[in-house]
Amino acid sequence: MSALIELKNIYKIYHMGDSDVHALDGISLTIQKGEFVAIVGQSGSGKSTAMNIIGCLDVPTRGTYLLNGVDVSTMKDDEQAEVRNKMLGFIFQQYNLLPRLNVQENVELSLLYAGVGAEERRRRAMKALARVGLESKAKNMPNQLSGGQQQRVSIARALAGDPSVILADEPTGALDSRTSREVLSFLQELNREGNTIVLITHDNSIAVRAHRIVRLQDGRIIYDGPADDPRAVVQPSEAGEEEAAQ
Repeated sequence: MSALIELKNIYKIYHMGDSDVHALDGISLTIQKGEFVAIVGQSGSGKSTAMNIIGCLDVPTRGTYLLNGVDVSTMKDDEQAEVRNKMLGFIFQQYNLLPRLNVQENVELSLLYAGVGAEERRRRAMKALARVGLESKAKNMPNQLSGGQQQRVSIARALAGDPSVILADEPTGALDSRTSREVLSFLQELNREGNTIVLITHDNSIAVRAHRIVRLQDGRIIYDGPADDPRAVVQPSEAGEEEAAQ
């Protein structure tokens, strides 16, 4: 069975003046359907670049990215947009809800971009809101909700498209500790239901809620293995030149 996500020798190189910056320096990574993987690293480690490539928001300079067996690494912008709409769901730190749309309309938005008809959009949006316990808030505006509720709306928006992968980028970064635990517990529940979750974070205490941790440093993978292994949470300064566990 082919992997759901397969990065093969991925480089992302930015030209800055007379020098080249390797945001990703030849990483290879495989994620199977149904996994819950945390990609961890400090600022400048390459984790955001990795997320952008996995999320079809950017393309690598070199290397191959297969998403469900399809090579998306050389796709044009409009082709990548179609893949995002059909296969990927995003959860962001700042929720990215539109303040002039109500909760239901915000959840429907990605379905609108995907060309889903109005009646089906409403059905899917309400089903997704019911899954996150916010069906009764469908007509509320975002500013009438707490931070935790707004993040649950963004989770519902990600779920409404029935994506192959849910990408969560620092999803608890704007939340207090109690609400953060609630959101992480919900992501774990979604994973138990069979959803593939890729969590991007700099925080070890959040990363260990996943089953597997991939730690990046200077654009390279320095650890790839179980989240409960002590090496999974070693700080980058302590990791030295440790190679990824294969």
